[in-house]
Amino acid sequence: MKKSNFDWRFRDATPIDSTFKAEMLDQGYSETFAKLIWNRNIHTLEEFSQLMKANIDDLHDPFLMHDMDKAVERIQTAIMEGQPILVYGDYDADGITSTSIMLETLEMIGADVHYVLPNRFIHGYGPNKELFAEKINEGIQLIITVDNGVAGNEAIDFANSQGVDVIVTDHHEMPPVLPDAYCIIHPRHPEGNYPFGELAGAGVAFKLATALLEEVPLEMLDLVTIGTVADLVSMTGENRNLVKLGLQAIKQTQRLGLLELLKVSSVDLQKVDETSIGFSLGPRLNAIGRLGDPNPAVELMTTFDEEIARSLAEKLNKINDERKQIVQETTAEATALVNPEDAVHLIAAKGWNPGVLGIVAGNILKQTGHPTIILSIDENGAAKGSGRSIEALDLFGMLNTMRSEFTHFGGHAAAVGLTMPVENIDNLRKMMNDYIAAEQIDLTKGSDLLIDESLALSEINLKFVEELKKLAPFGTDHPTPHFLVDGNVDFFKRIGSDQQHVKFSLKNDDSQLDAIGFGFGEDGEEIQQPDTRFVGDLEINEWNGQKKVQLRLIDFASEGLQVIDRRAKHTWNQKIESGQALYLAFQPSSQKFFAKELQQSIILYDSSINWADYDQLIVLDCPDQKELLKEISNEGHFERIYLYLYSPDEAYLNGLPSRKQFTELYQFFMKQPRVDIRFKLKIVSNYLRIPEKLLVFMIHVFSELKFVTIDDGVLQMVESPQTRAFEESEIYQKRITRIESEEFLLMNDIQTIRNWLKG
Repeated sequence: MKKSNFDWRFRDATPIDSTFKAEMLDQGYSETFAKLIWNRNIHTLEEFSQLMKANIDDLHDPFLMHDMDKAVERIQTAIMEGQPILVYGDYDADGITSTSIMLETLEMIGADVHYVLPNRFIHGYGPNKELFAEKINEGIQLIITVDNGVAGNEAIDFANSQGVDVIVTDHHEMPPVLPDAYCIIHPRHPEGNYPFGELAGAGVAFKLATALLEEVPLEMLDLVTIGTVADLVSMTGENRNLVKLGLQAIKQTQRLGLLELLKVSSVDLQKVDETSIGFSLGPRLNAIGRLGDPNPAVELMTTFDEEIARSLAEKLNKINDERKQIVQETTAEATALVNPEDAVHLIAAKGWNPGVLGIVAGNILKQTGHPTIILSIDENGAAKGSGRSIEALDLFGMLNTMRSEFTHFGGHAAAVGLTMPVENIDNLRKMMNDYIAAEQIDLTKGSDLLIDESLALSEINLKFVEELKKLAPFGTDHPTPHFLVDGNVDFFKRIGSDQQHVKFSLKNDDSQLDAIGFGFGEDGEEIQQPDTRFVGDLEINEWNGQKKVQLRLIDFASEGLQVIDRRAKHTWNQKIESGQALYLAFQPSSQKFFAKELQQSIILYDSSINWADYDQLIVLDCPDQKELLKEISNEGHFERIYLYLYSPDEAYLNGLPSRKQFTELYQFFMKQPRVDIRFKLKIVSNYLRIPEKLLVFMIHVFSELKFVTIDDGVLQMVESPQTRAFEESEIYQKRITRIESEEFLLMNDIQTIRNWLKG
């Protein structure tokens, strides 16, 4: 059995209306596609058409936002009076693009404009009093925050005390007490009338830009698209409209920095989509703020100098590579510190870069399925970091009951940031475990994975996948369609520099589907098990002008017993699934073959073993009778059986000695009645041309039949032994059954053995 990493959930399905289905078919769409959008609550052609289109005229009036007119008037006054204006941004991709939008807008209308992004390691998130003071001392007379500010009460109060107005533009959750800013531009402001509350910071900045310019700034659609996609805000309503328009704008952009960033990211300009922004552009913009000063990213997005654009794009690309290396190393170190007994993993260490801890927490969450908090301990004894959670646990809600443990704390149900004294860590760990137990929260199911449909391979074709692309862009609240497919693995190979990815194909009857799984390299054996079900996204893979449908694997699972083939692969660096594992050996001599650290775990077969205590069975060697293995399989409740099936004496390979070989050995001992076989075994083997392991077996038969005695490694011929046939030896008879067992277990394909065990 292989459990899924995610908790699979299917969309609620209702029978499609016959009229709507007929209308969609008349439009040339497939019935499969019509059913999919019906189950996504698109029930009329008008609703479908609205989803498909993108129109500038459908963007909302920016003056519906609270205080927009007041903000425009104050900025115009500053420009007329020559007051220096500071755009105060944030260090992530949304903050970078928000700052770029506002900077370019103010420059276009003649403002004396400056900008700054705080350094997360020096200034932290949001308005910083010391940084405000520094800029005010430099002559700034008006501050405009973008993508931050609604929680910056202290810094804004300081600016007010210095006679400097602050205009806040933000989209984050509004606190109970808003700052005393000159005005607050927020799509969800309780006193506003804006019809869409889910704009990103770049979207809010874009609205202020529209109001100031008195027209929609088409040349900034590229920036608002990057910020919106990278910040994972809802991909519905006005955001969807902005991103659809923006993706087209990017394909025609003249923005030098963006063109260079696309180039170093290996993204084809004409194939830019929300995925390439989310996985290529966004991470590069985010990386610079994770590792240091983010301000060069704004210069990259706004420069008119080709050389500067090229240099800065390469710099961001290099920083992103460094970020990936740091994440990989920190994840490995944190993984080694995971305590599987903890309901919530709280992992802390010195020297970790605080800028990547959110990513690391997400990685550990993905690996273990458990909520995770990763903290870096500084030289002052403060532990600072981030946490990530699954749907089953409101991480913010739980930690909100433990606020006394923290110096700083904030976030939401799925992600938190916190700072705490290092001496409180152990107590927090206990409090979280107690909370999970007391609230009876089930953390075994993993994160939800919403599946649109279960498809037969015959339903999957290029036309259907082209139809799916019409639903893009995808994102939060409008996810990429996920599909469940069944099929037998027909072809399989590992790919990548470290064999960390897999390519395979699924086949059923006359239908076939290619598949690729990034990061599934260690799961190859389980992927190839029969009765495995796969969940993934459908995409088009183009190669040498050929287009083929491909499944991008997200998760997989299989029911019933899994039989993993490790025969002839006696290596222990391959993954063994966690659980109660029994390392079983049938032959005492097998133990010497395995590593010392494993020898301590090996249990020799005994009929009194309670097989039900274990869910993983690792069969190290071959039993004398194959039926014994089947009995164990039937008596236990194993999820997996790993078959190594080492043969210490290679019974099947060497077979049974011939009568001639027995005679020659007997005659040899008659001539050499006393032999120290500890040192002479190889000589005797070479002389008689009998393989060493077979020779050892023959000597044991002689010993059992009392033809020879062995004392302290010295073999001596018995004078006038009783005449007995070799077949009388129990060792000889046992070898016959061992040969039969090894022949079946070692020479048959794994599917035959699997069916035999399951039968």
